[in-house]
Amino acid sequence: MKEHLIRDDTNNSDRDVERILRWAGSADDDKGRAQALDATTHESDSDGDQIDREARKSLRRVACLSTELEDVTEVENRQLRLERVVLIGVYHSDAQEAENSLHELAALAETAGAEVLDGMLQRRPNPDPATYIGSGKAQELREIVAETGADTVVADSELAPSQRRALEDVVKVKVIDRTAVILDIFSQHATSREGKAQVELAQLEYLLPRLRGWGESMSRQAGGQVGGQGAGMGSRGPGETKIELDRRRINTRMAKLRKQIASFAPARAAKRANRDRHEVPSVAIAGYTNAGKSSLLNRVTKAGVLVENALFATLDPTVRRTETPDGRLYTLSDTVGFVRNLPHQLVEAFRSTLEEVADSDVIVHVVDASHEDPSTQLATVRDVIGEVGARDITEIVVFNKADLVDDDERLLLRGLVPNAVFVSARTGEGIETLMDRIADAIPRPDVTLDLLIPYSRGEVVNELHESFIVDTEEHLGDGTRMRVRVTEAAKPRFVEFESARRA
Repeated sequence: MKEHLIRDDTNNSDRDVERILRWAGSADDDKGRAQALDATTHESDSDGDQIDREARKSLRRVACLSTELEDVTEVENRQLRLERVVLIGVYHSDAQEAENSLHELAALAETAGAEVLDGMLQRRPNPDPATYIGSGKAQELREIVAETGADTVVADSELAPSQRRALEDVVKVKVIDRTAVILDIFSQHATSREGKAQVELAQLEYLLPRLRGWGESMSRQAGGQVGGQGAGMGSRGPGETKIELDRRRINTRMAKLRKQIASFAPARAAKRANRDRHEVPSVAIAGYTNAGKSSLLNRVTKAGVLVENALFATLDPTVRRTETPDGRLYTLSDTVGFVRNLPHQLVEAFRSTLEEVADSDVIVHVVDASHEDPSTQLATVRDVIGEVGARDITEIVVFNKADLVDDDERLLLRGLVPNAVFVSARTGEGIETLMDRIADAIPRPDVTLDLLIPYSRGEVVNELHESFIVDTEEHLGDGTRMRVRVTEAAKPRFVEFESARRA
């Protein structure tokens, strides 16, 4: 077996803290780093122009050109460069669920740009507090890593810093966890200023408790006489240790990011207020990552949103206007996907993005019909919907990718959600049925008004046509007489034009 040496690179801490603190300004590099699965992506005219796809593919990895040592430890503050990975997981009783979770971790790792070589599951009542999988299995893992030539081990749950360090000491390669992989994917795919700020905040929140010292050479509290044996008063200086300095800088940066993210809220609130003022209902597309939410938005609105067979291809929300079959306008918004064990840092950081779900009138919950465990997808998404306070909003469950399942599988899915809609964003199956269900679910104007609107107030006539239902319209000498149906909330705006009052 090849002998592994442990490298103690004291410069890595400085480089990587600087990298994360400067991450928001590296837009050009981010596009080149994105690597995603694209082998089975369905091209369709309904997806519109996929300009962003070319940007993501503008740079690609060339195999076998890495000069990085295979046996890197001390990885908490290093830039993640996933290349050849082995996956590990621990489960208590449900082996099938553990396998599904490990398959999902493999997809996450491949989306981040890794090549998955092997995976192993360890059954035990609880993860080992020292090495996560136990000392014996850690030795077996070391042999697998050496045999496959892997340079990274990825754990299927969040590891404590002590567990990562102990496992690295055994396997002699870098060890990361599921949360680190998801954060790396998000850092690759974020494009907007708000998305970048949210991801950087989540990264720093994840990094902060995982900082650790790098030896006496990094201390900044020592004075000029520290070199002597048994140095006393001369060894105490006024400065900070390196780790204290890093913590202070990270906390300062996090405070700045929180203010920056909060500054985006008024613009979103203004847009929502404008939609509310014009009584435009909103429909949010929510669901598990890679369930086909963006494809569905493109099929309905021709939005041209990026579509990839990759996890977390969409991070920034897209809002488009469309209309019901009877002509009522509403907005349809695409949102970030969810995943099991979604890091709480991301739920908090993306809470502003998830406001699109919480403030909607209808939630279109998209589920991948071809997935091996759709019930877990349903439960995971509903849990996150509950966390953002949207549990009481009308929900339409949509089983997408219906062209990939047979009648028996559809029958099983019907057992999960009897009133679900089966659609295929690729073929167009079920889209009309979905549109009808949305039209029935969004608020319908139910207050009838008889209005006489002066010709000088043409903007009122236009608003009534765009946002409400016009039953009759007649042009008279002193204005336009209209019999319309509006919502209860909009009624006060049109009281001055009621015909009865004029008479």
